[in-house]
Amino acid sequence: MTSTGIRLHAPAPGWSIDADVVVVGSGVAGLTAALRCEAAGLTTVVVTKARLDDGSTRWAQGGIAAALGEGDTPEQHLDDTLVAGAGLCDEEAVRILVTEGPDAVRRLIATGAQFDESTDGGLELTREGGHHRRRIAHAGGDATGAEISRALVEAVRARGLRTIENALVLDLLTDAEGRTAGVTLHVMGEGQHDGVGAVHAPAVVLATGGMGQVFSATTNPAVSTGDGVALALRAGAEVSDLEFVQFHPTVLFLGPDAEGQQPLVSEAVRGEGAHLVDADGVRFMLGQHELAELAPRDVVAKGIVRRMLDNDAEHMYLDARHFGAEMWEHRFPTILAACRAHGIDPVTQPVPVAPAAHYASGGVRTDSHGRTTVPGLYACGEVACTGVHGANRLASNSLLEGLVYAERIAADIAATGLHARVPQPLPTAERPAHPLLPPESRFAIQRIMTRGAGVLRSEASLAEAADRLHRLHADARDALDENGKTAEPGVDTWEATNLLCVARVLVAAARQREETRGCHWREDRPERDDTAWRRHIVVRLNPDRSLAVRTTDTTDFPPTLPQAQEQ
Repeated sequence: MTSTGIRLHAPAPGWSIDADVVVVGSGVAGLTAALRCEAAGLTTVVVTKARLDDGSTRWAQGGIAAALGEGDTPEQHLDDTLVAGAGLCDEEAVRILVTEGPDAVRRLIATGAQFDESTDGGLELTREGGHHRRRIAHAGGDATGAEISRALVEAVRARGLRTIENALVLDLLTDAEGRTAGVTLHVMGEGQHDGVGAVHAPAVVLATGGMGQVFSATTNPAVSTGDGVALALRAGAEVSDLEFVQFHPTVLFLGPDAEGQQPLVSEAVRGEGAHLVDADGVRFMLGQHELAELAPRDVVAKGIVRRMLDNDAEHMYLDARHFGAEMWEHRFPTILAACRAHGIDPVTQPVPVAPAAHYASGGVRTDSHGRTTVPGLYACGEVACTGVHGANRLASNSLLEGLVYAERIAADIAATGLHARVPQPLPTAERPAHPLLPPESRFAIQRIMTRGAGVLRSEASLAEAADRLHRLHADARDALDENGKTAEPGVDTWEATNLLCVARVLVAAARQREETRGCHWREDRPERDDTAWRRHIVVRLNPDRSLAVRTTDTTDFPPTLPQAQEQ
């Protein structure tokens, strides 16, 4: 796979540093990869868009899933994952996850993460949607991600890893043979480096998280603008399954015009016995699935939206008044505080909830070692598509996937000797081919995507979204082609441009998949069609900035790299 030659419009790097590995992102996947690479003796640099603990990981409430409880087995965890993935999981990838997962969690605990314990001193485990057993380990009641982030950040600082904070990664550097040679980045504010620079390294690990900010309402933080997926596409990498965006069923409803990051009401609340009800107090999930409120997330999100449509309502309710004050304060203090901050007391009243964009099951296509279709470029965590999640992520598998596949990436880099290669990056183009969008385009993209490619989709809504996105793309392209002008380079324009890139791919994949499967719900194609669509949609970016969309012949992914290119 060769580079597209497309780069963001940006100043030439004014400084550079060298490393064996550069890890982009500081969530569970990025910091785990960095710690394991450092432990293997590799000179490792961590680049992160905000502060080390400002990524999506710290917002994770529910926990981390692994077969750690008595009577539970990796095989049972595998079965639940495959069911949630609606026929599109890569079974070998899932088997790796569930068999290596328990020990990965134990190593996380050894690193310093402190999980909640039961009265007998073992891990206190709970259930979430799609799980038939209690296998969700949690911390601080409902602050699991914050605890994991704290432990990993402390470990990174204790070991003296070099970190570059407040840095937006721009593009992948490659050598004359198309192999990875590092990244360019822009550092914001004060520090050792400022402005656009470069980290030269023969191995780059993308762990940039998700792209929830492509929609108006999301549980993702403001930094989740799809930067890693956009960078990979410009570098010539393939992405897959981007149509499968999981909308979390129970997000605190703040009004029909609420935009940006919304407070999450963890699935663990339902795992402990909360009920979904309509305004009349009717439990509408009963009879829709054997697990009722604990069905996989796509089932619950669809159930909520259907009831909203039937009742002409803007939201439903989550009723956990029967928990009582003590349980709310002990088990869910973070959610309790968020609700009360918005004038809702879940101890005495039902909580208004509605689905919002939460997690991208697809991403940059990788193999079982995290290798992408670009030699030397790896991806793990939400930015990656390992095949684990299929058409719908099983609750609390994301933190586990970040752990397991980050460890596998570090092992692969060390074992293959990739780090021994001295990168010789090609000079960046004087006039990059990719125009930048004005900052206000971000909000236009979010509204287009929410209206046309949200929980409910159809050919008509997706076609309209594609047309409007194309107009934004064409306007920026024509301005650059006609007079060489583009929006002023900066974080807001780079982010808006990245959002447009991932939005175009998501809509193209969603139009291609003419069925309903997992968290991809087509109103005009309501049935699942295994004969035609039990396969993956793969997209890459052409040098002329058009999209090349193809469908795999089977449910299996083709190899990411020819054997001769793997070293």
